[in-house]
Amino acid sequence: MPTTDWIVLIFYLLGTAFLGVFLGKLVKNASDMFSAGGTSPWWTSGLSAFMTMFSANTFVVWGSIAFDVGMVAVMINLMYGVAALLAGYFVASRWKAMGVETPAEYIRIRFGTGALHFYTWSMMVLRVIGTAAALYALAKILVALMPLGEGNPLRDPETGNLSLRYAILIFGSIVVLYTMIGGLWAVLMTDVLQFIILNLAVLFVVPLALHQVGGISGFIEQAPEGFFDLVKEEKYTVFFLAGWAAIHFFMIGAEWAFVQRYLCVPTQKDARKSTYLFGALYLFSPLLWLLPPMIYRITNPGADAEQAYILACKSVLPVGMVGLMLAAMFSATASMVSSQLNVFSGVLTNDIYRPLAKATNPKSLLKAGRFFTILLGALLVVIALEIEKWGQVKDLIISITELMVVPLLAPALWGIFSRKIGGRAVWITGLSGFGLGLLVRFGFGADGFLSHLEALNSWVVTNGNFLKTLLGVIYPVAILTLLEITSKGEHHGWKKLQALEAKVKEDVEQAPTESNPIAAKVVAVCLAICGAMMFCLILANDSSHGILTAFGAILCLISGTIFYFTRGRA
Repeated sequence: MPTTDWIVLIFYLLGTAFLGVFLGKLVKNASDMFSAGGTSPWWTSGLSAFMTMFSANTFVVWGSIAFDVGMVAVMINLMYGVAALLAGYFVASRWKAMGVETPAEYIRIRFGTGALHFYTWSMMVLRVIGTAAALYALAKILVALMPLGEGNPLRDPETGNLSLRYAILIFGSIVVLYTMIGGLWAVLMTDVLQFIILNLAVLFVVPLALHQVGGISGFIEQAPEGFFDLVKEEKYTVFFLAGWAAIHFFMIGAEWAFVQRYLCVPTQKDARKSTYLFGALYLFSPLLWLLPPMIYRITNPGADAEQAYILACKSVLPVGMVGLMLAAMFSATASMVSSQLNVFSGVLTNDIYRPLAKATNPKSLLKAGRFFTILLGALLVVIALEIEKWGQVKDLIISITELMVVPLLAPALWGIFSRKIGGRAVWITGLSGFGLGLLVRFGFGADGFLSHLEALNSWVVTNGNFLKTLLGVIYPVAILTLLEITSKGEHHGWKKLQALEAKVKEDVEQAPTESNPIAAKVVAVCLAICGAMMFCLILANDSSHGILTAFGAILCLISGTIFYFTRGRA
């Protein structure tokens, strides 16, 4: 990788850390750290939720699927948009209306302390390990593109590139640093900046890549047969897409990292608007950012599918912008990591530490929050460093997570609307769903303990996607429906929640909250700096001056527009 790309990448990473330190001045208490004081603009929340769906898997997994099967990958990702729009319509404003500061507070009030601990520890284990796997995957991709010279202490002598362990330590430490100091404000602001940079970079990659294959017509003519089919009957069927949308409706509606986005805005209307923005973006953006690996299939059909995305970018972008693209890839995973760190450190602070502490005040809670952020961050980095030794355990955890998400989240979402169900619903749905998931995962397949039941084993293996939807969506919904029918009277948790909601409604009417304008101004300044950096890269390139000029001009134009519309606001 040229020195200029290294400079851009390092500059971006240091700038991200500095941004977290700068935003630390907005964090004066635990509420600021974990919910941005309820003053985040709706568009910031929406863009942050959009970026929370990104990680290294966006480029590796979805990039490889797009490279292999084309438009099917786009259709699968469009289901995120459908799920987000449904969550915006039915769920987002309800979370804000309840007046809870964290999703864990809702669980405690609605279902009891036992359910809170069940949710907290089970979700934390699943999400921390899954996030560590994403950090590992990111480092694995980036180090392949980062050769270092002899004698460099960060160099892996076997590959000649940046050491994977040092990459995990460096990238993980930067995310932990800005999340610990800047709290949710840092998470939101870096997410918005990453969204703009990433999508603008892809906007330049697509036409340049199309030019290499003879334009849109050349791309269509040279594409493999069936490359533009919307479904694949052997695996990615219409039923699969419907199940994918249903699973992610529960995830976006009740996953704590997303719920945090509904709680950090001033009003119920803002919560709904932020989720609509998230959903609308996912209805058209997947085609944009999955086109590079699809086009690269024409350019280099024998390429490694998992590296197709970054290779496509590297083949067309000028010196300096490759470093920016690598920074954007880092930022996509950083968004996922920082979101999980912030939400779970918030749970540990507000819902585990505070009830146990003899006396707390805003300052002590803020210190505890930062301590838990560092603790979870260190744990995450350690797991990422060791995950390669686990071999297939990583895939095992991912598959169990797929089966566990809805059984864990469905009762929480159901409890927002149901007057009847209580903590029993959490335990029955969660534990039975977990048990069935383990049975399917360990019982069947080549090495399953029930593989001797050949007919049943063959059916389970053949209908894997159907079973995921059955156990992951239909089963928990059926159990909750049965519990709803058999339960009588209003649950006491519902009554407590209604009382809190009435109190919060009265407080809001007396002192309505407005969004903090500093968010837009911080984004504008960062974009102006990135725009100036693009103009400087003209000096490092013998060609592609028009691309760099256009990129820098667009960044500066967006920056100026934001400044114009926020002028006069404190």
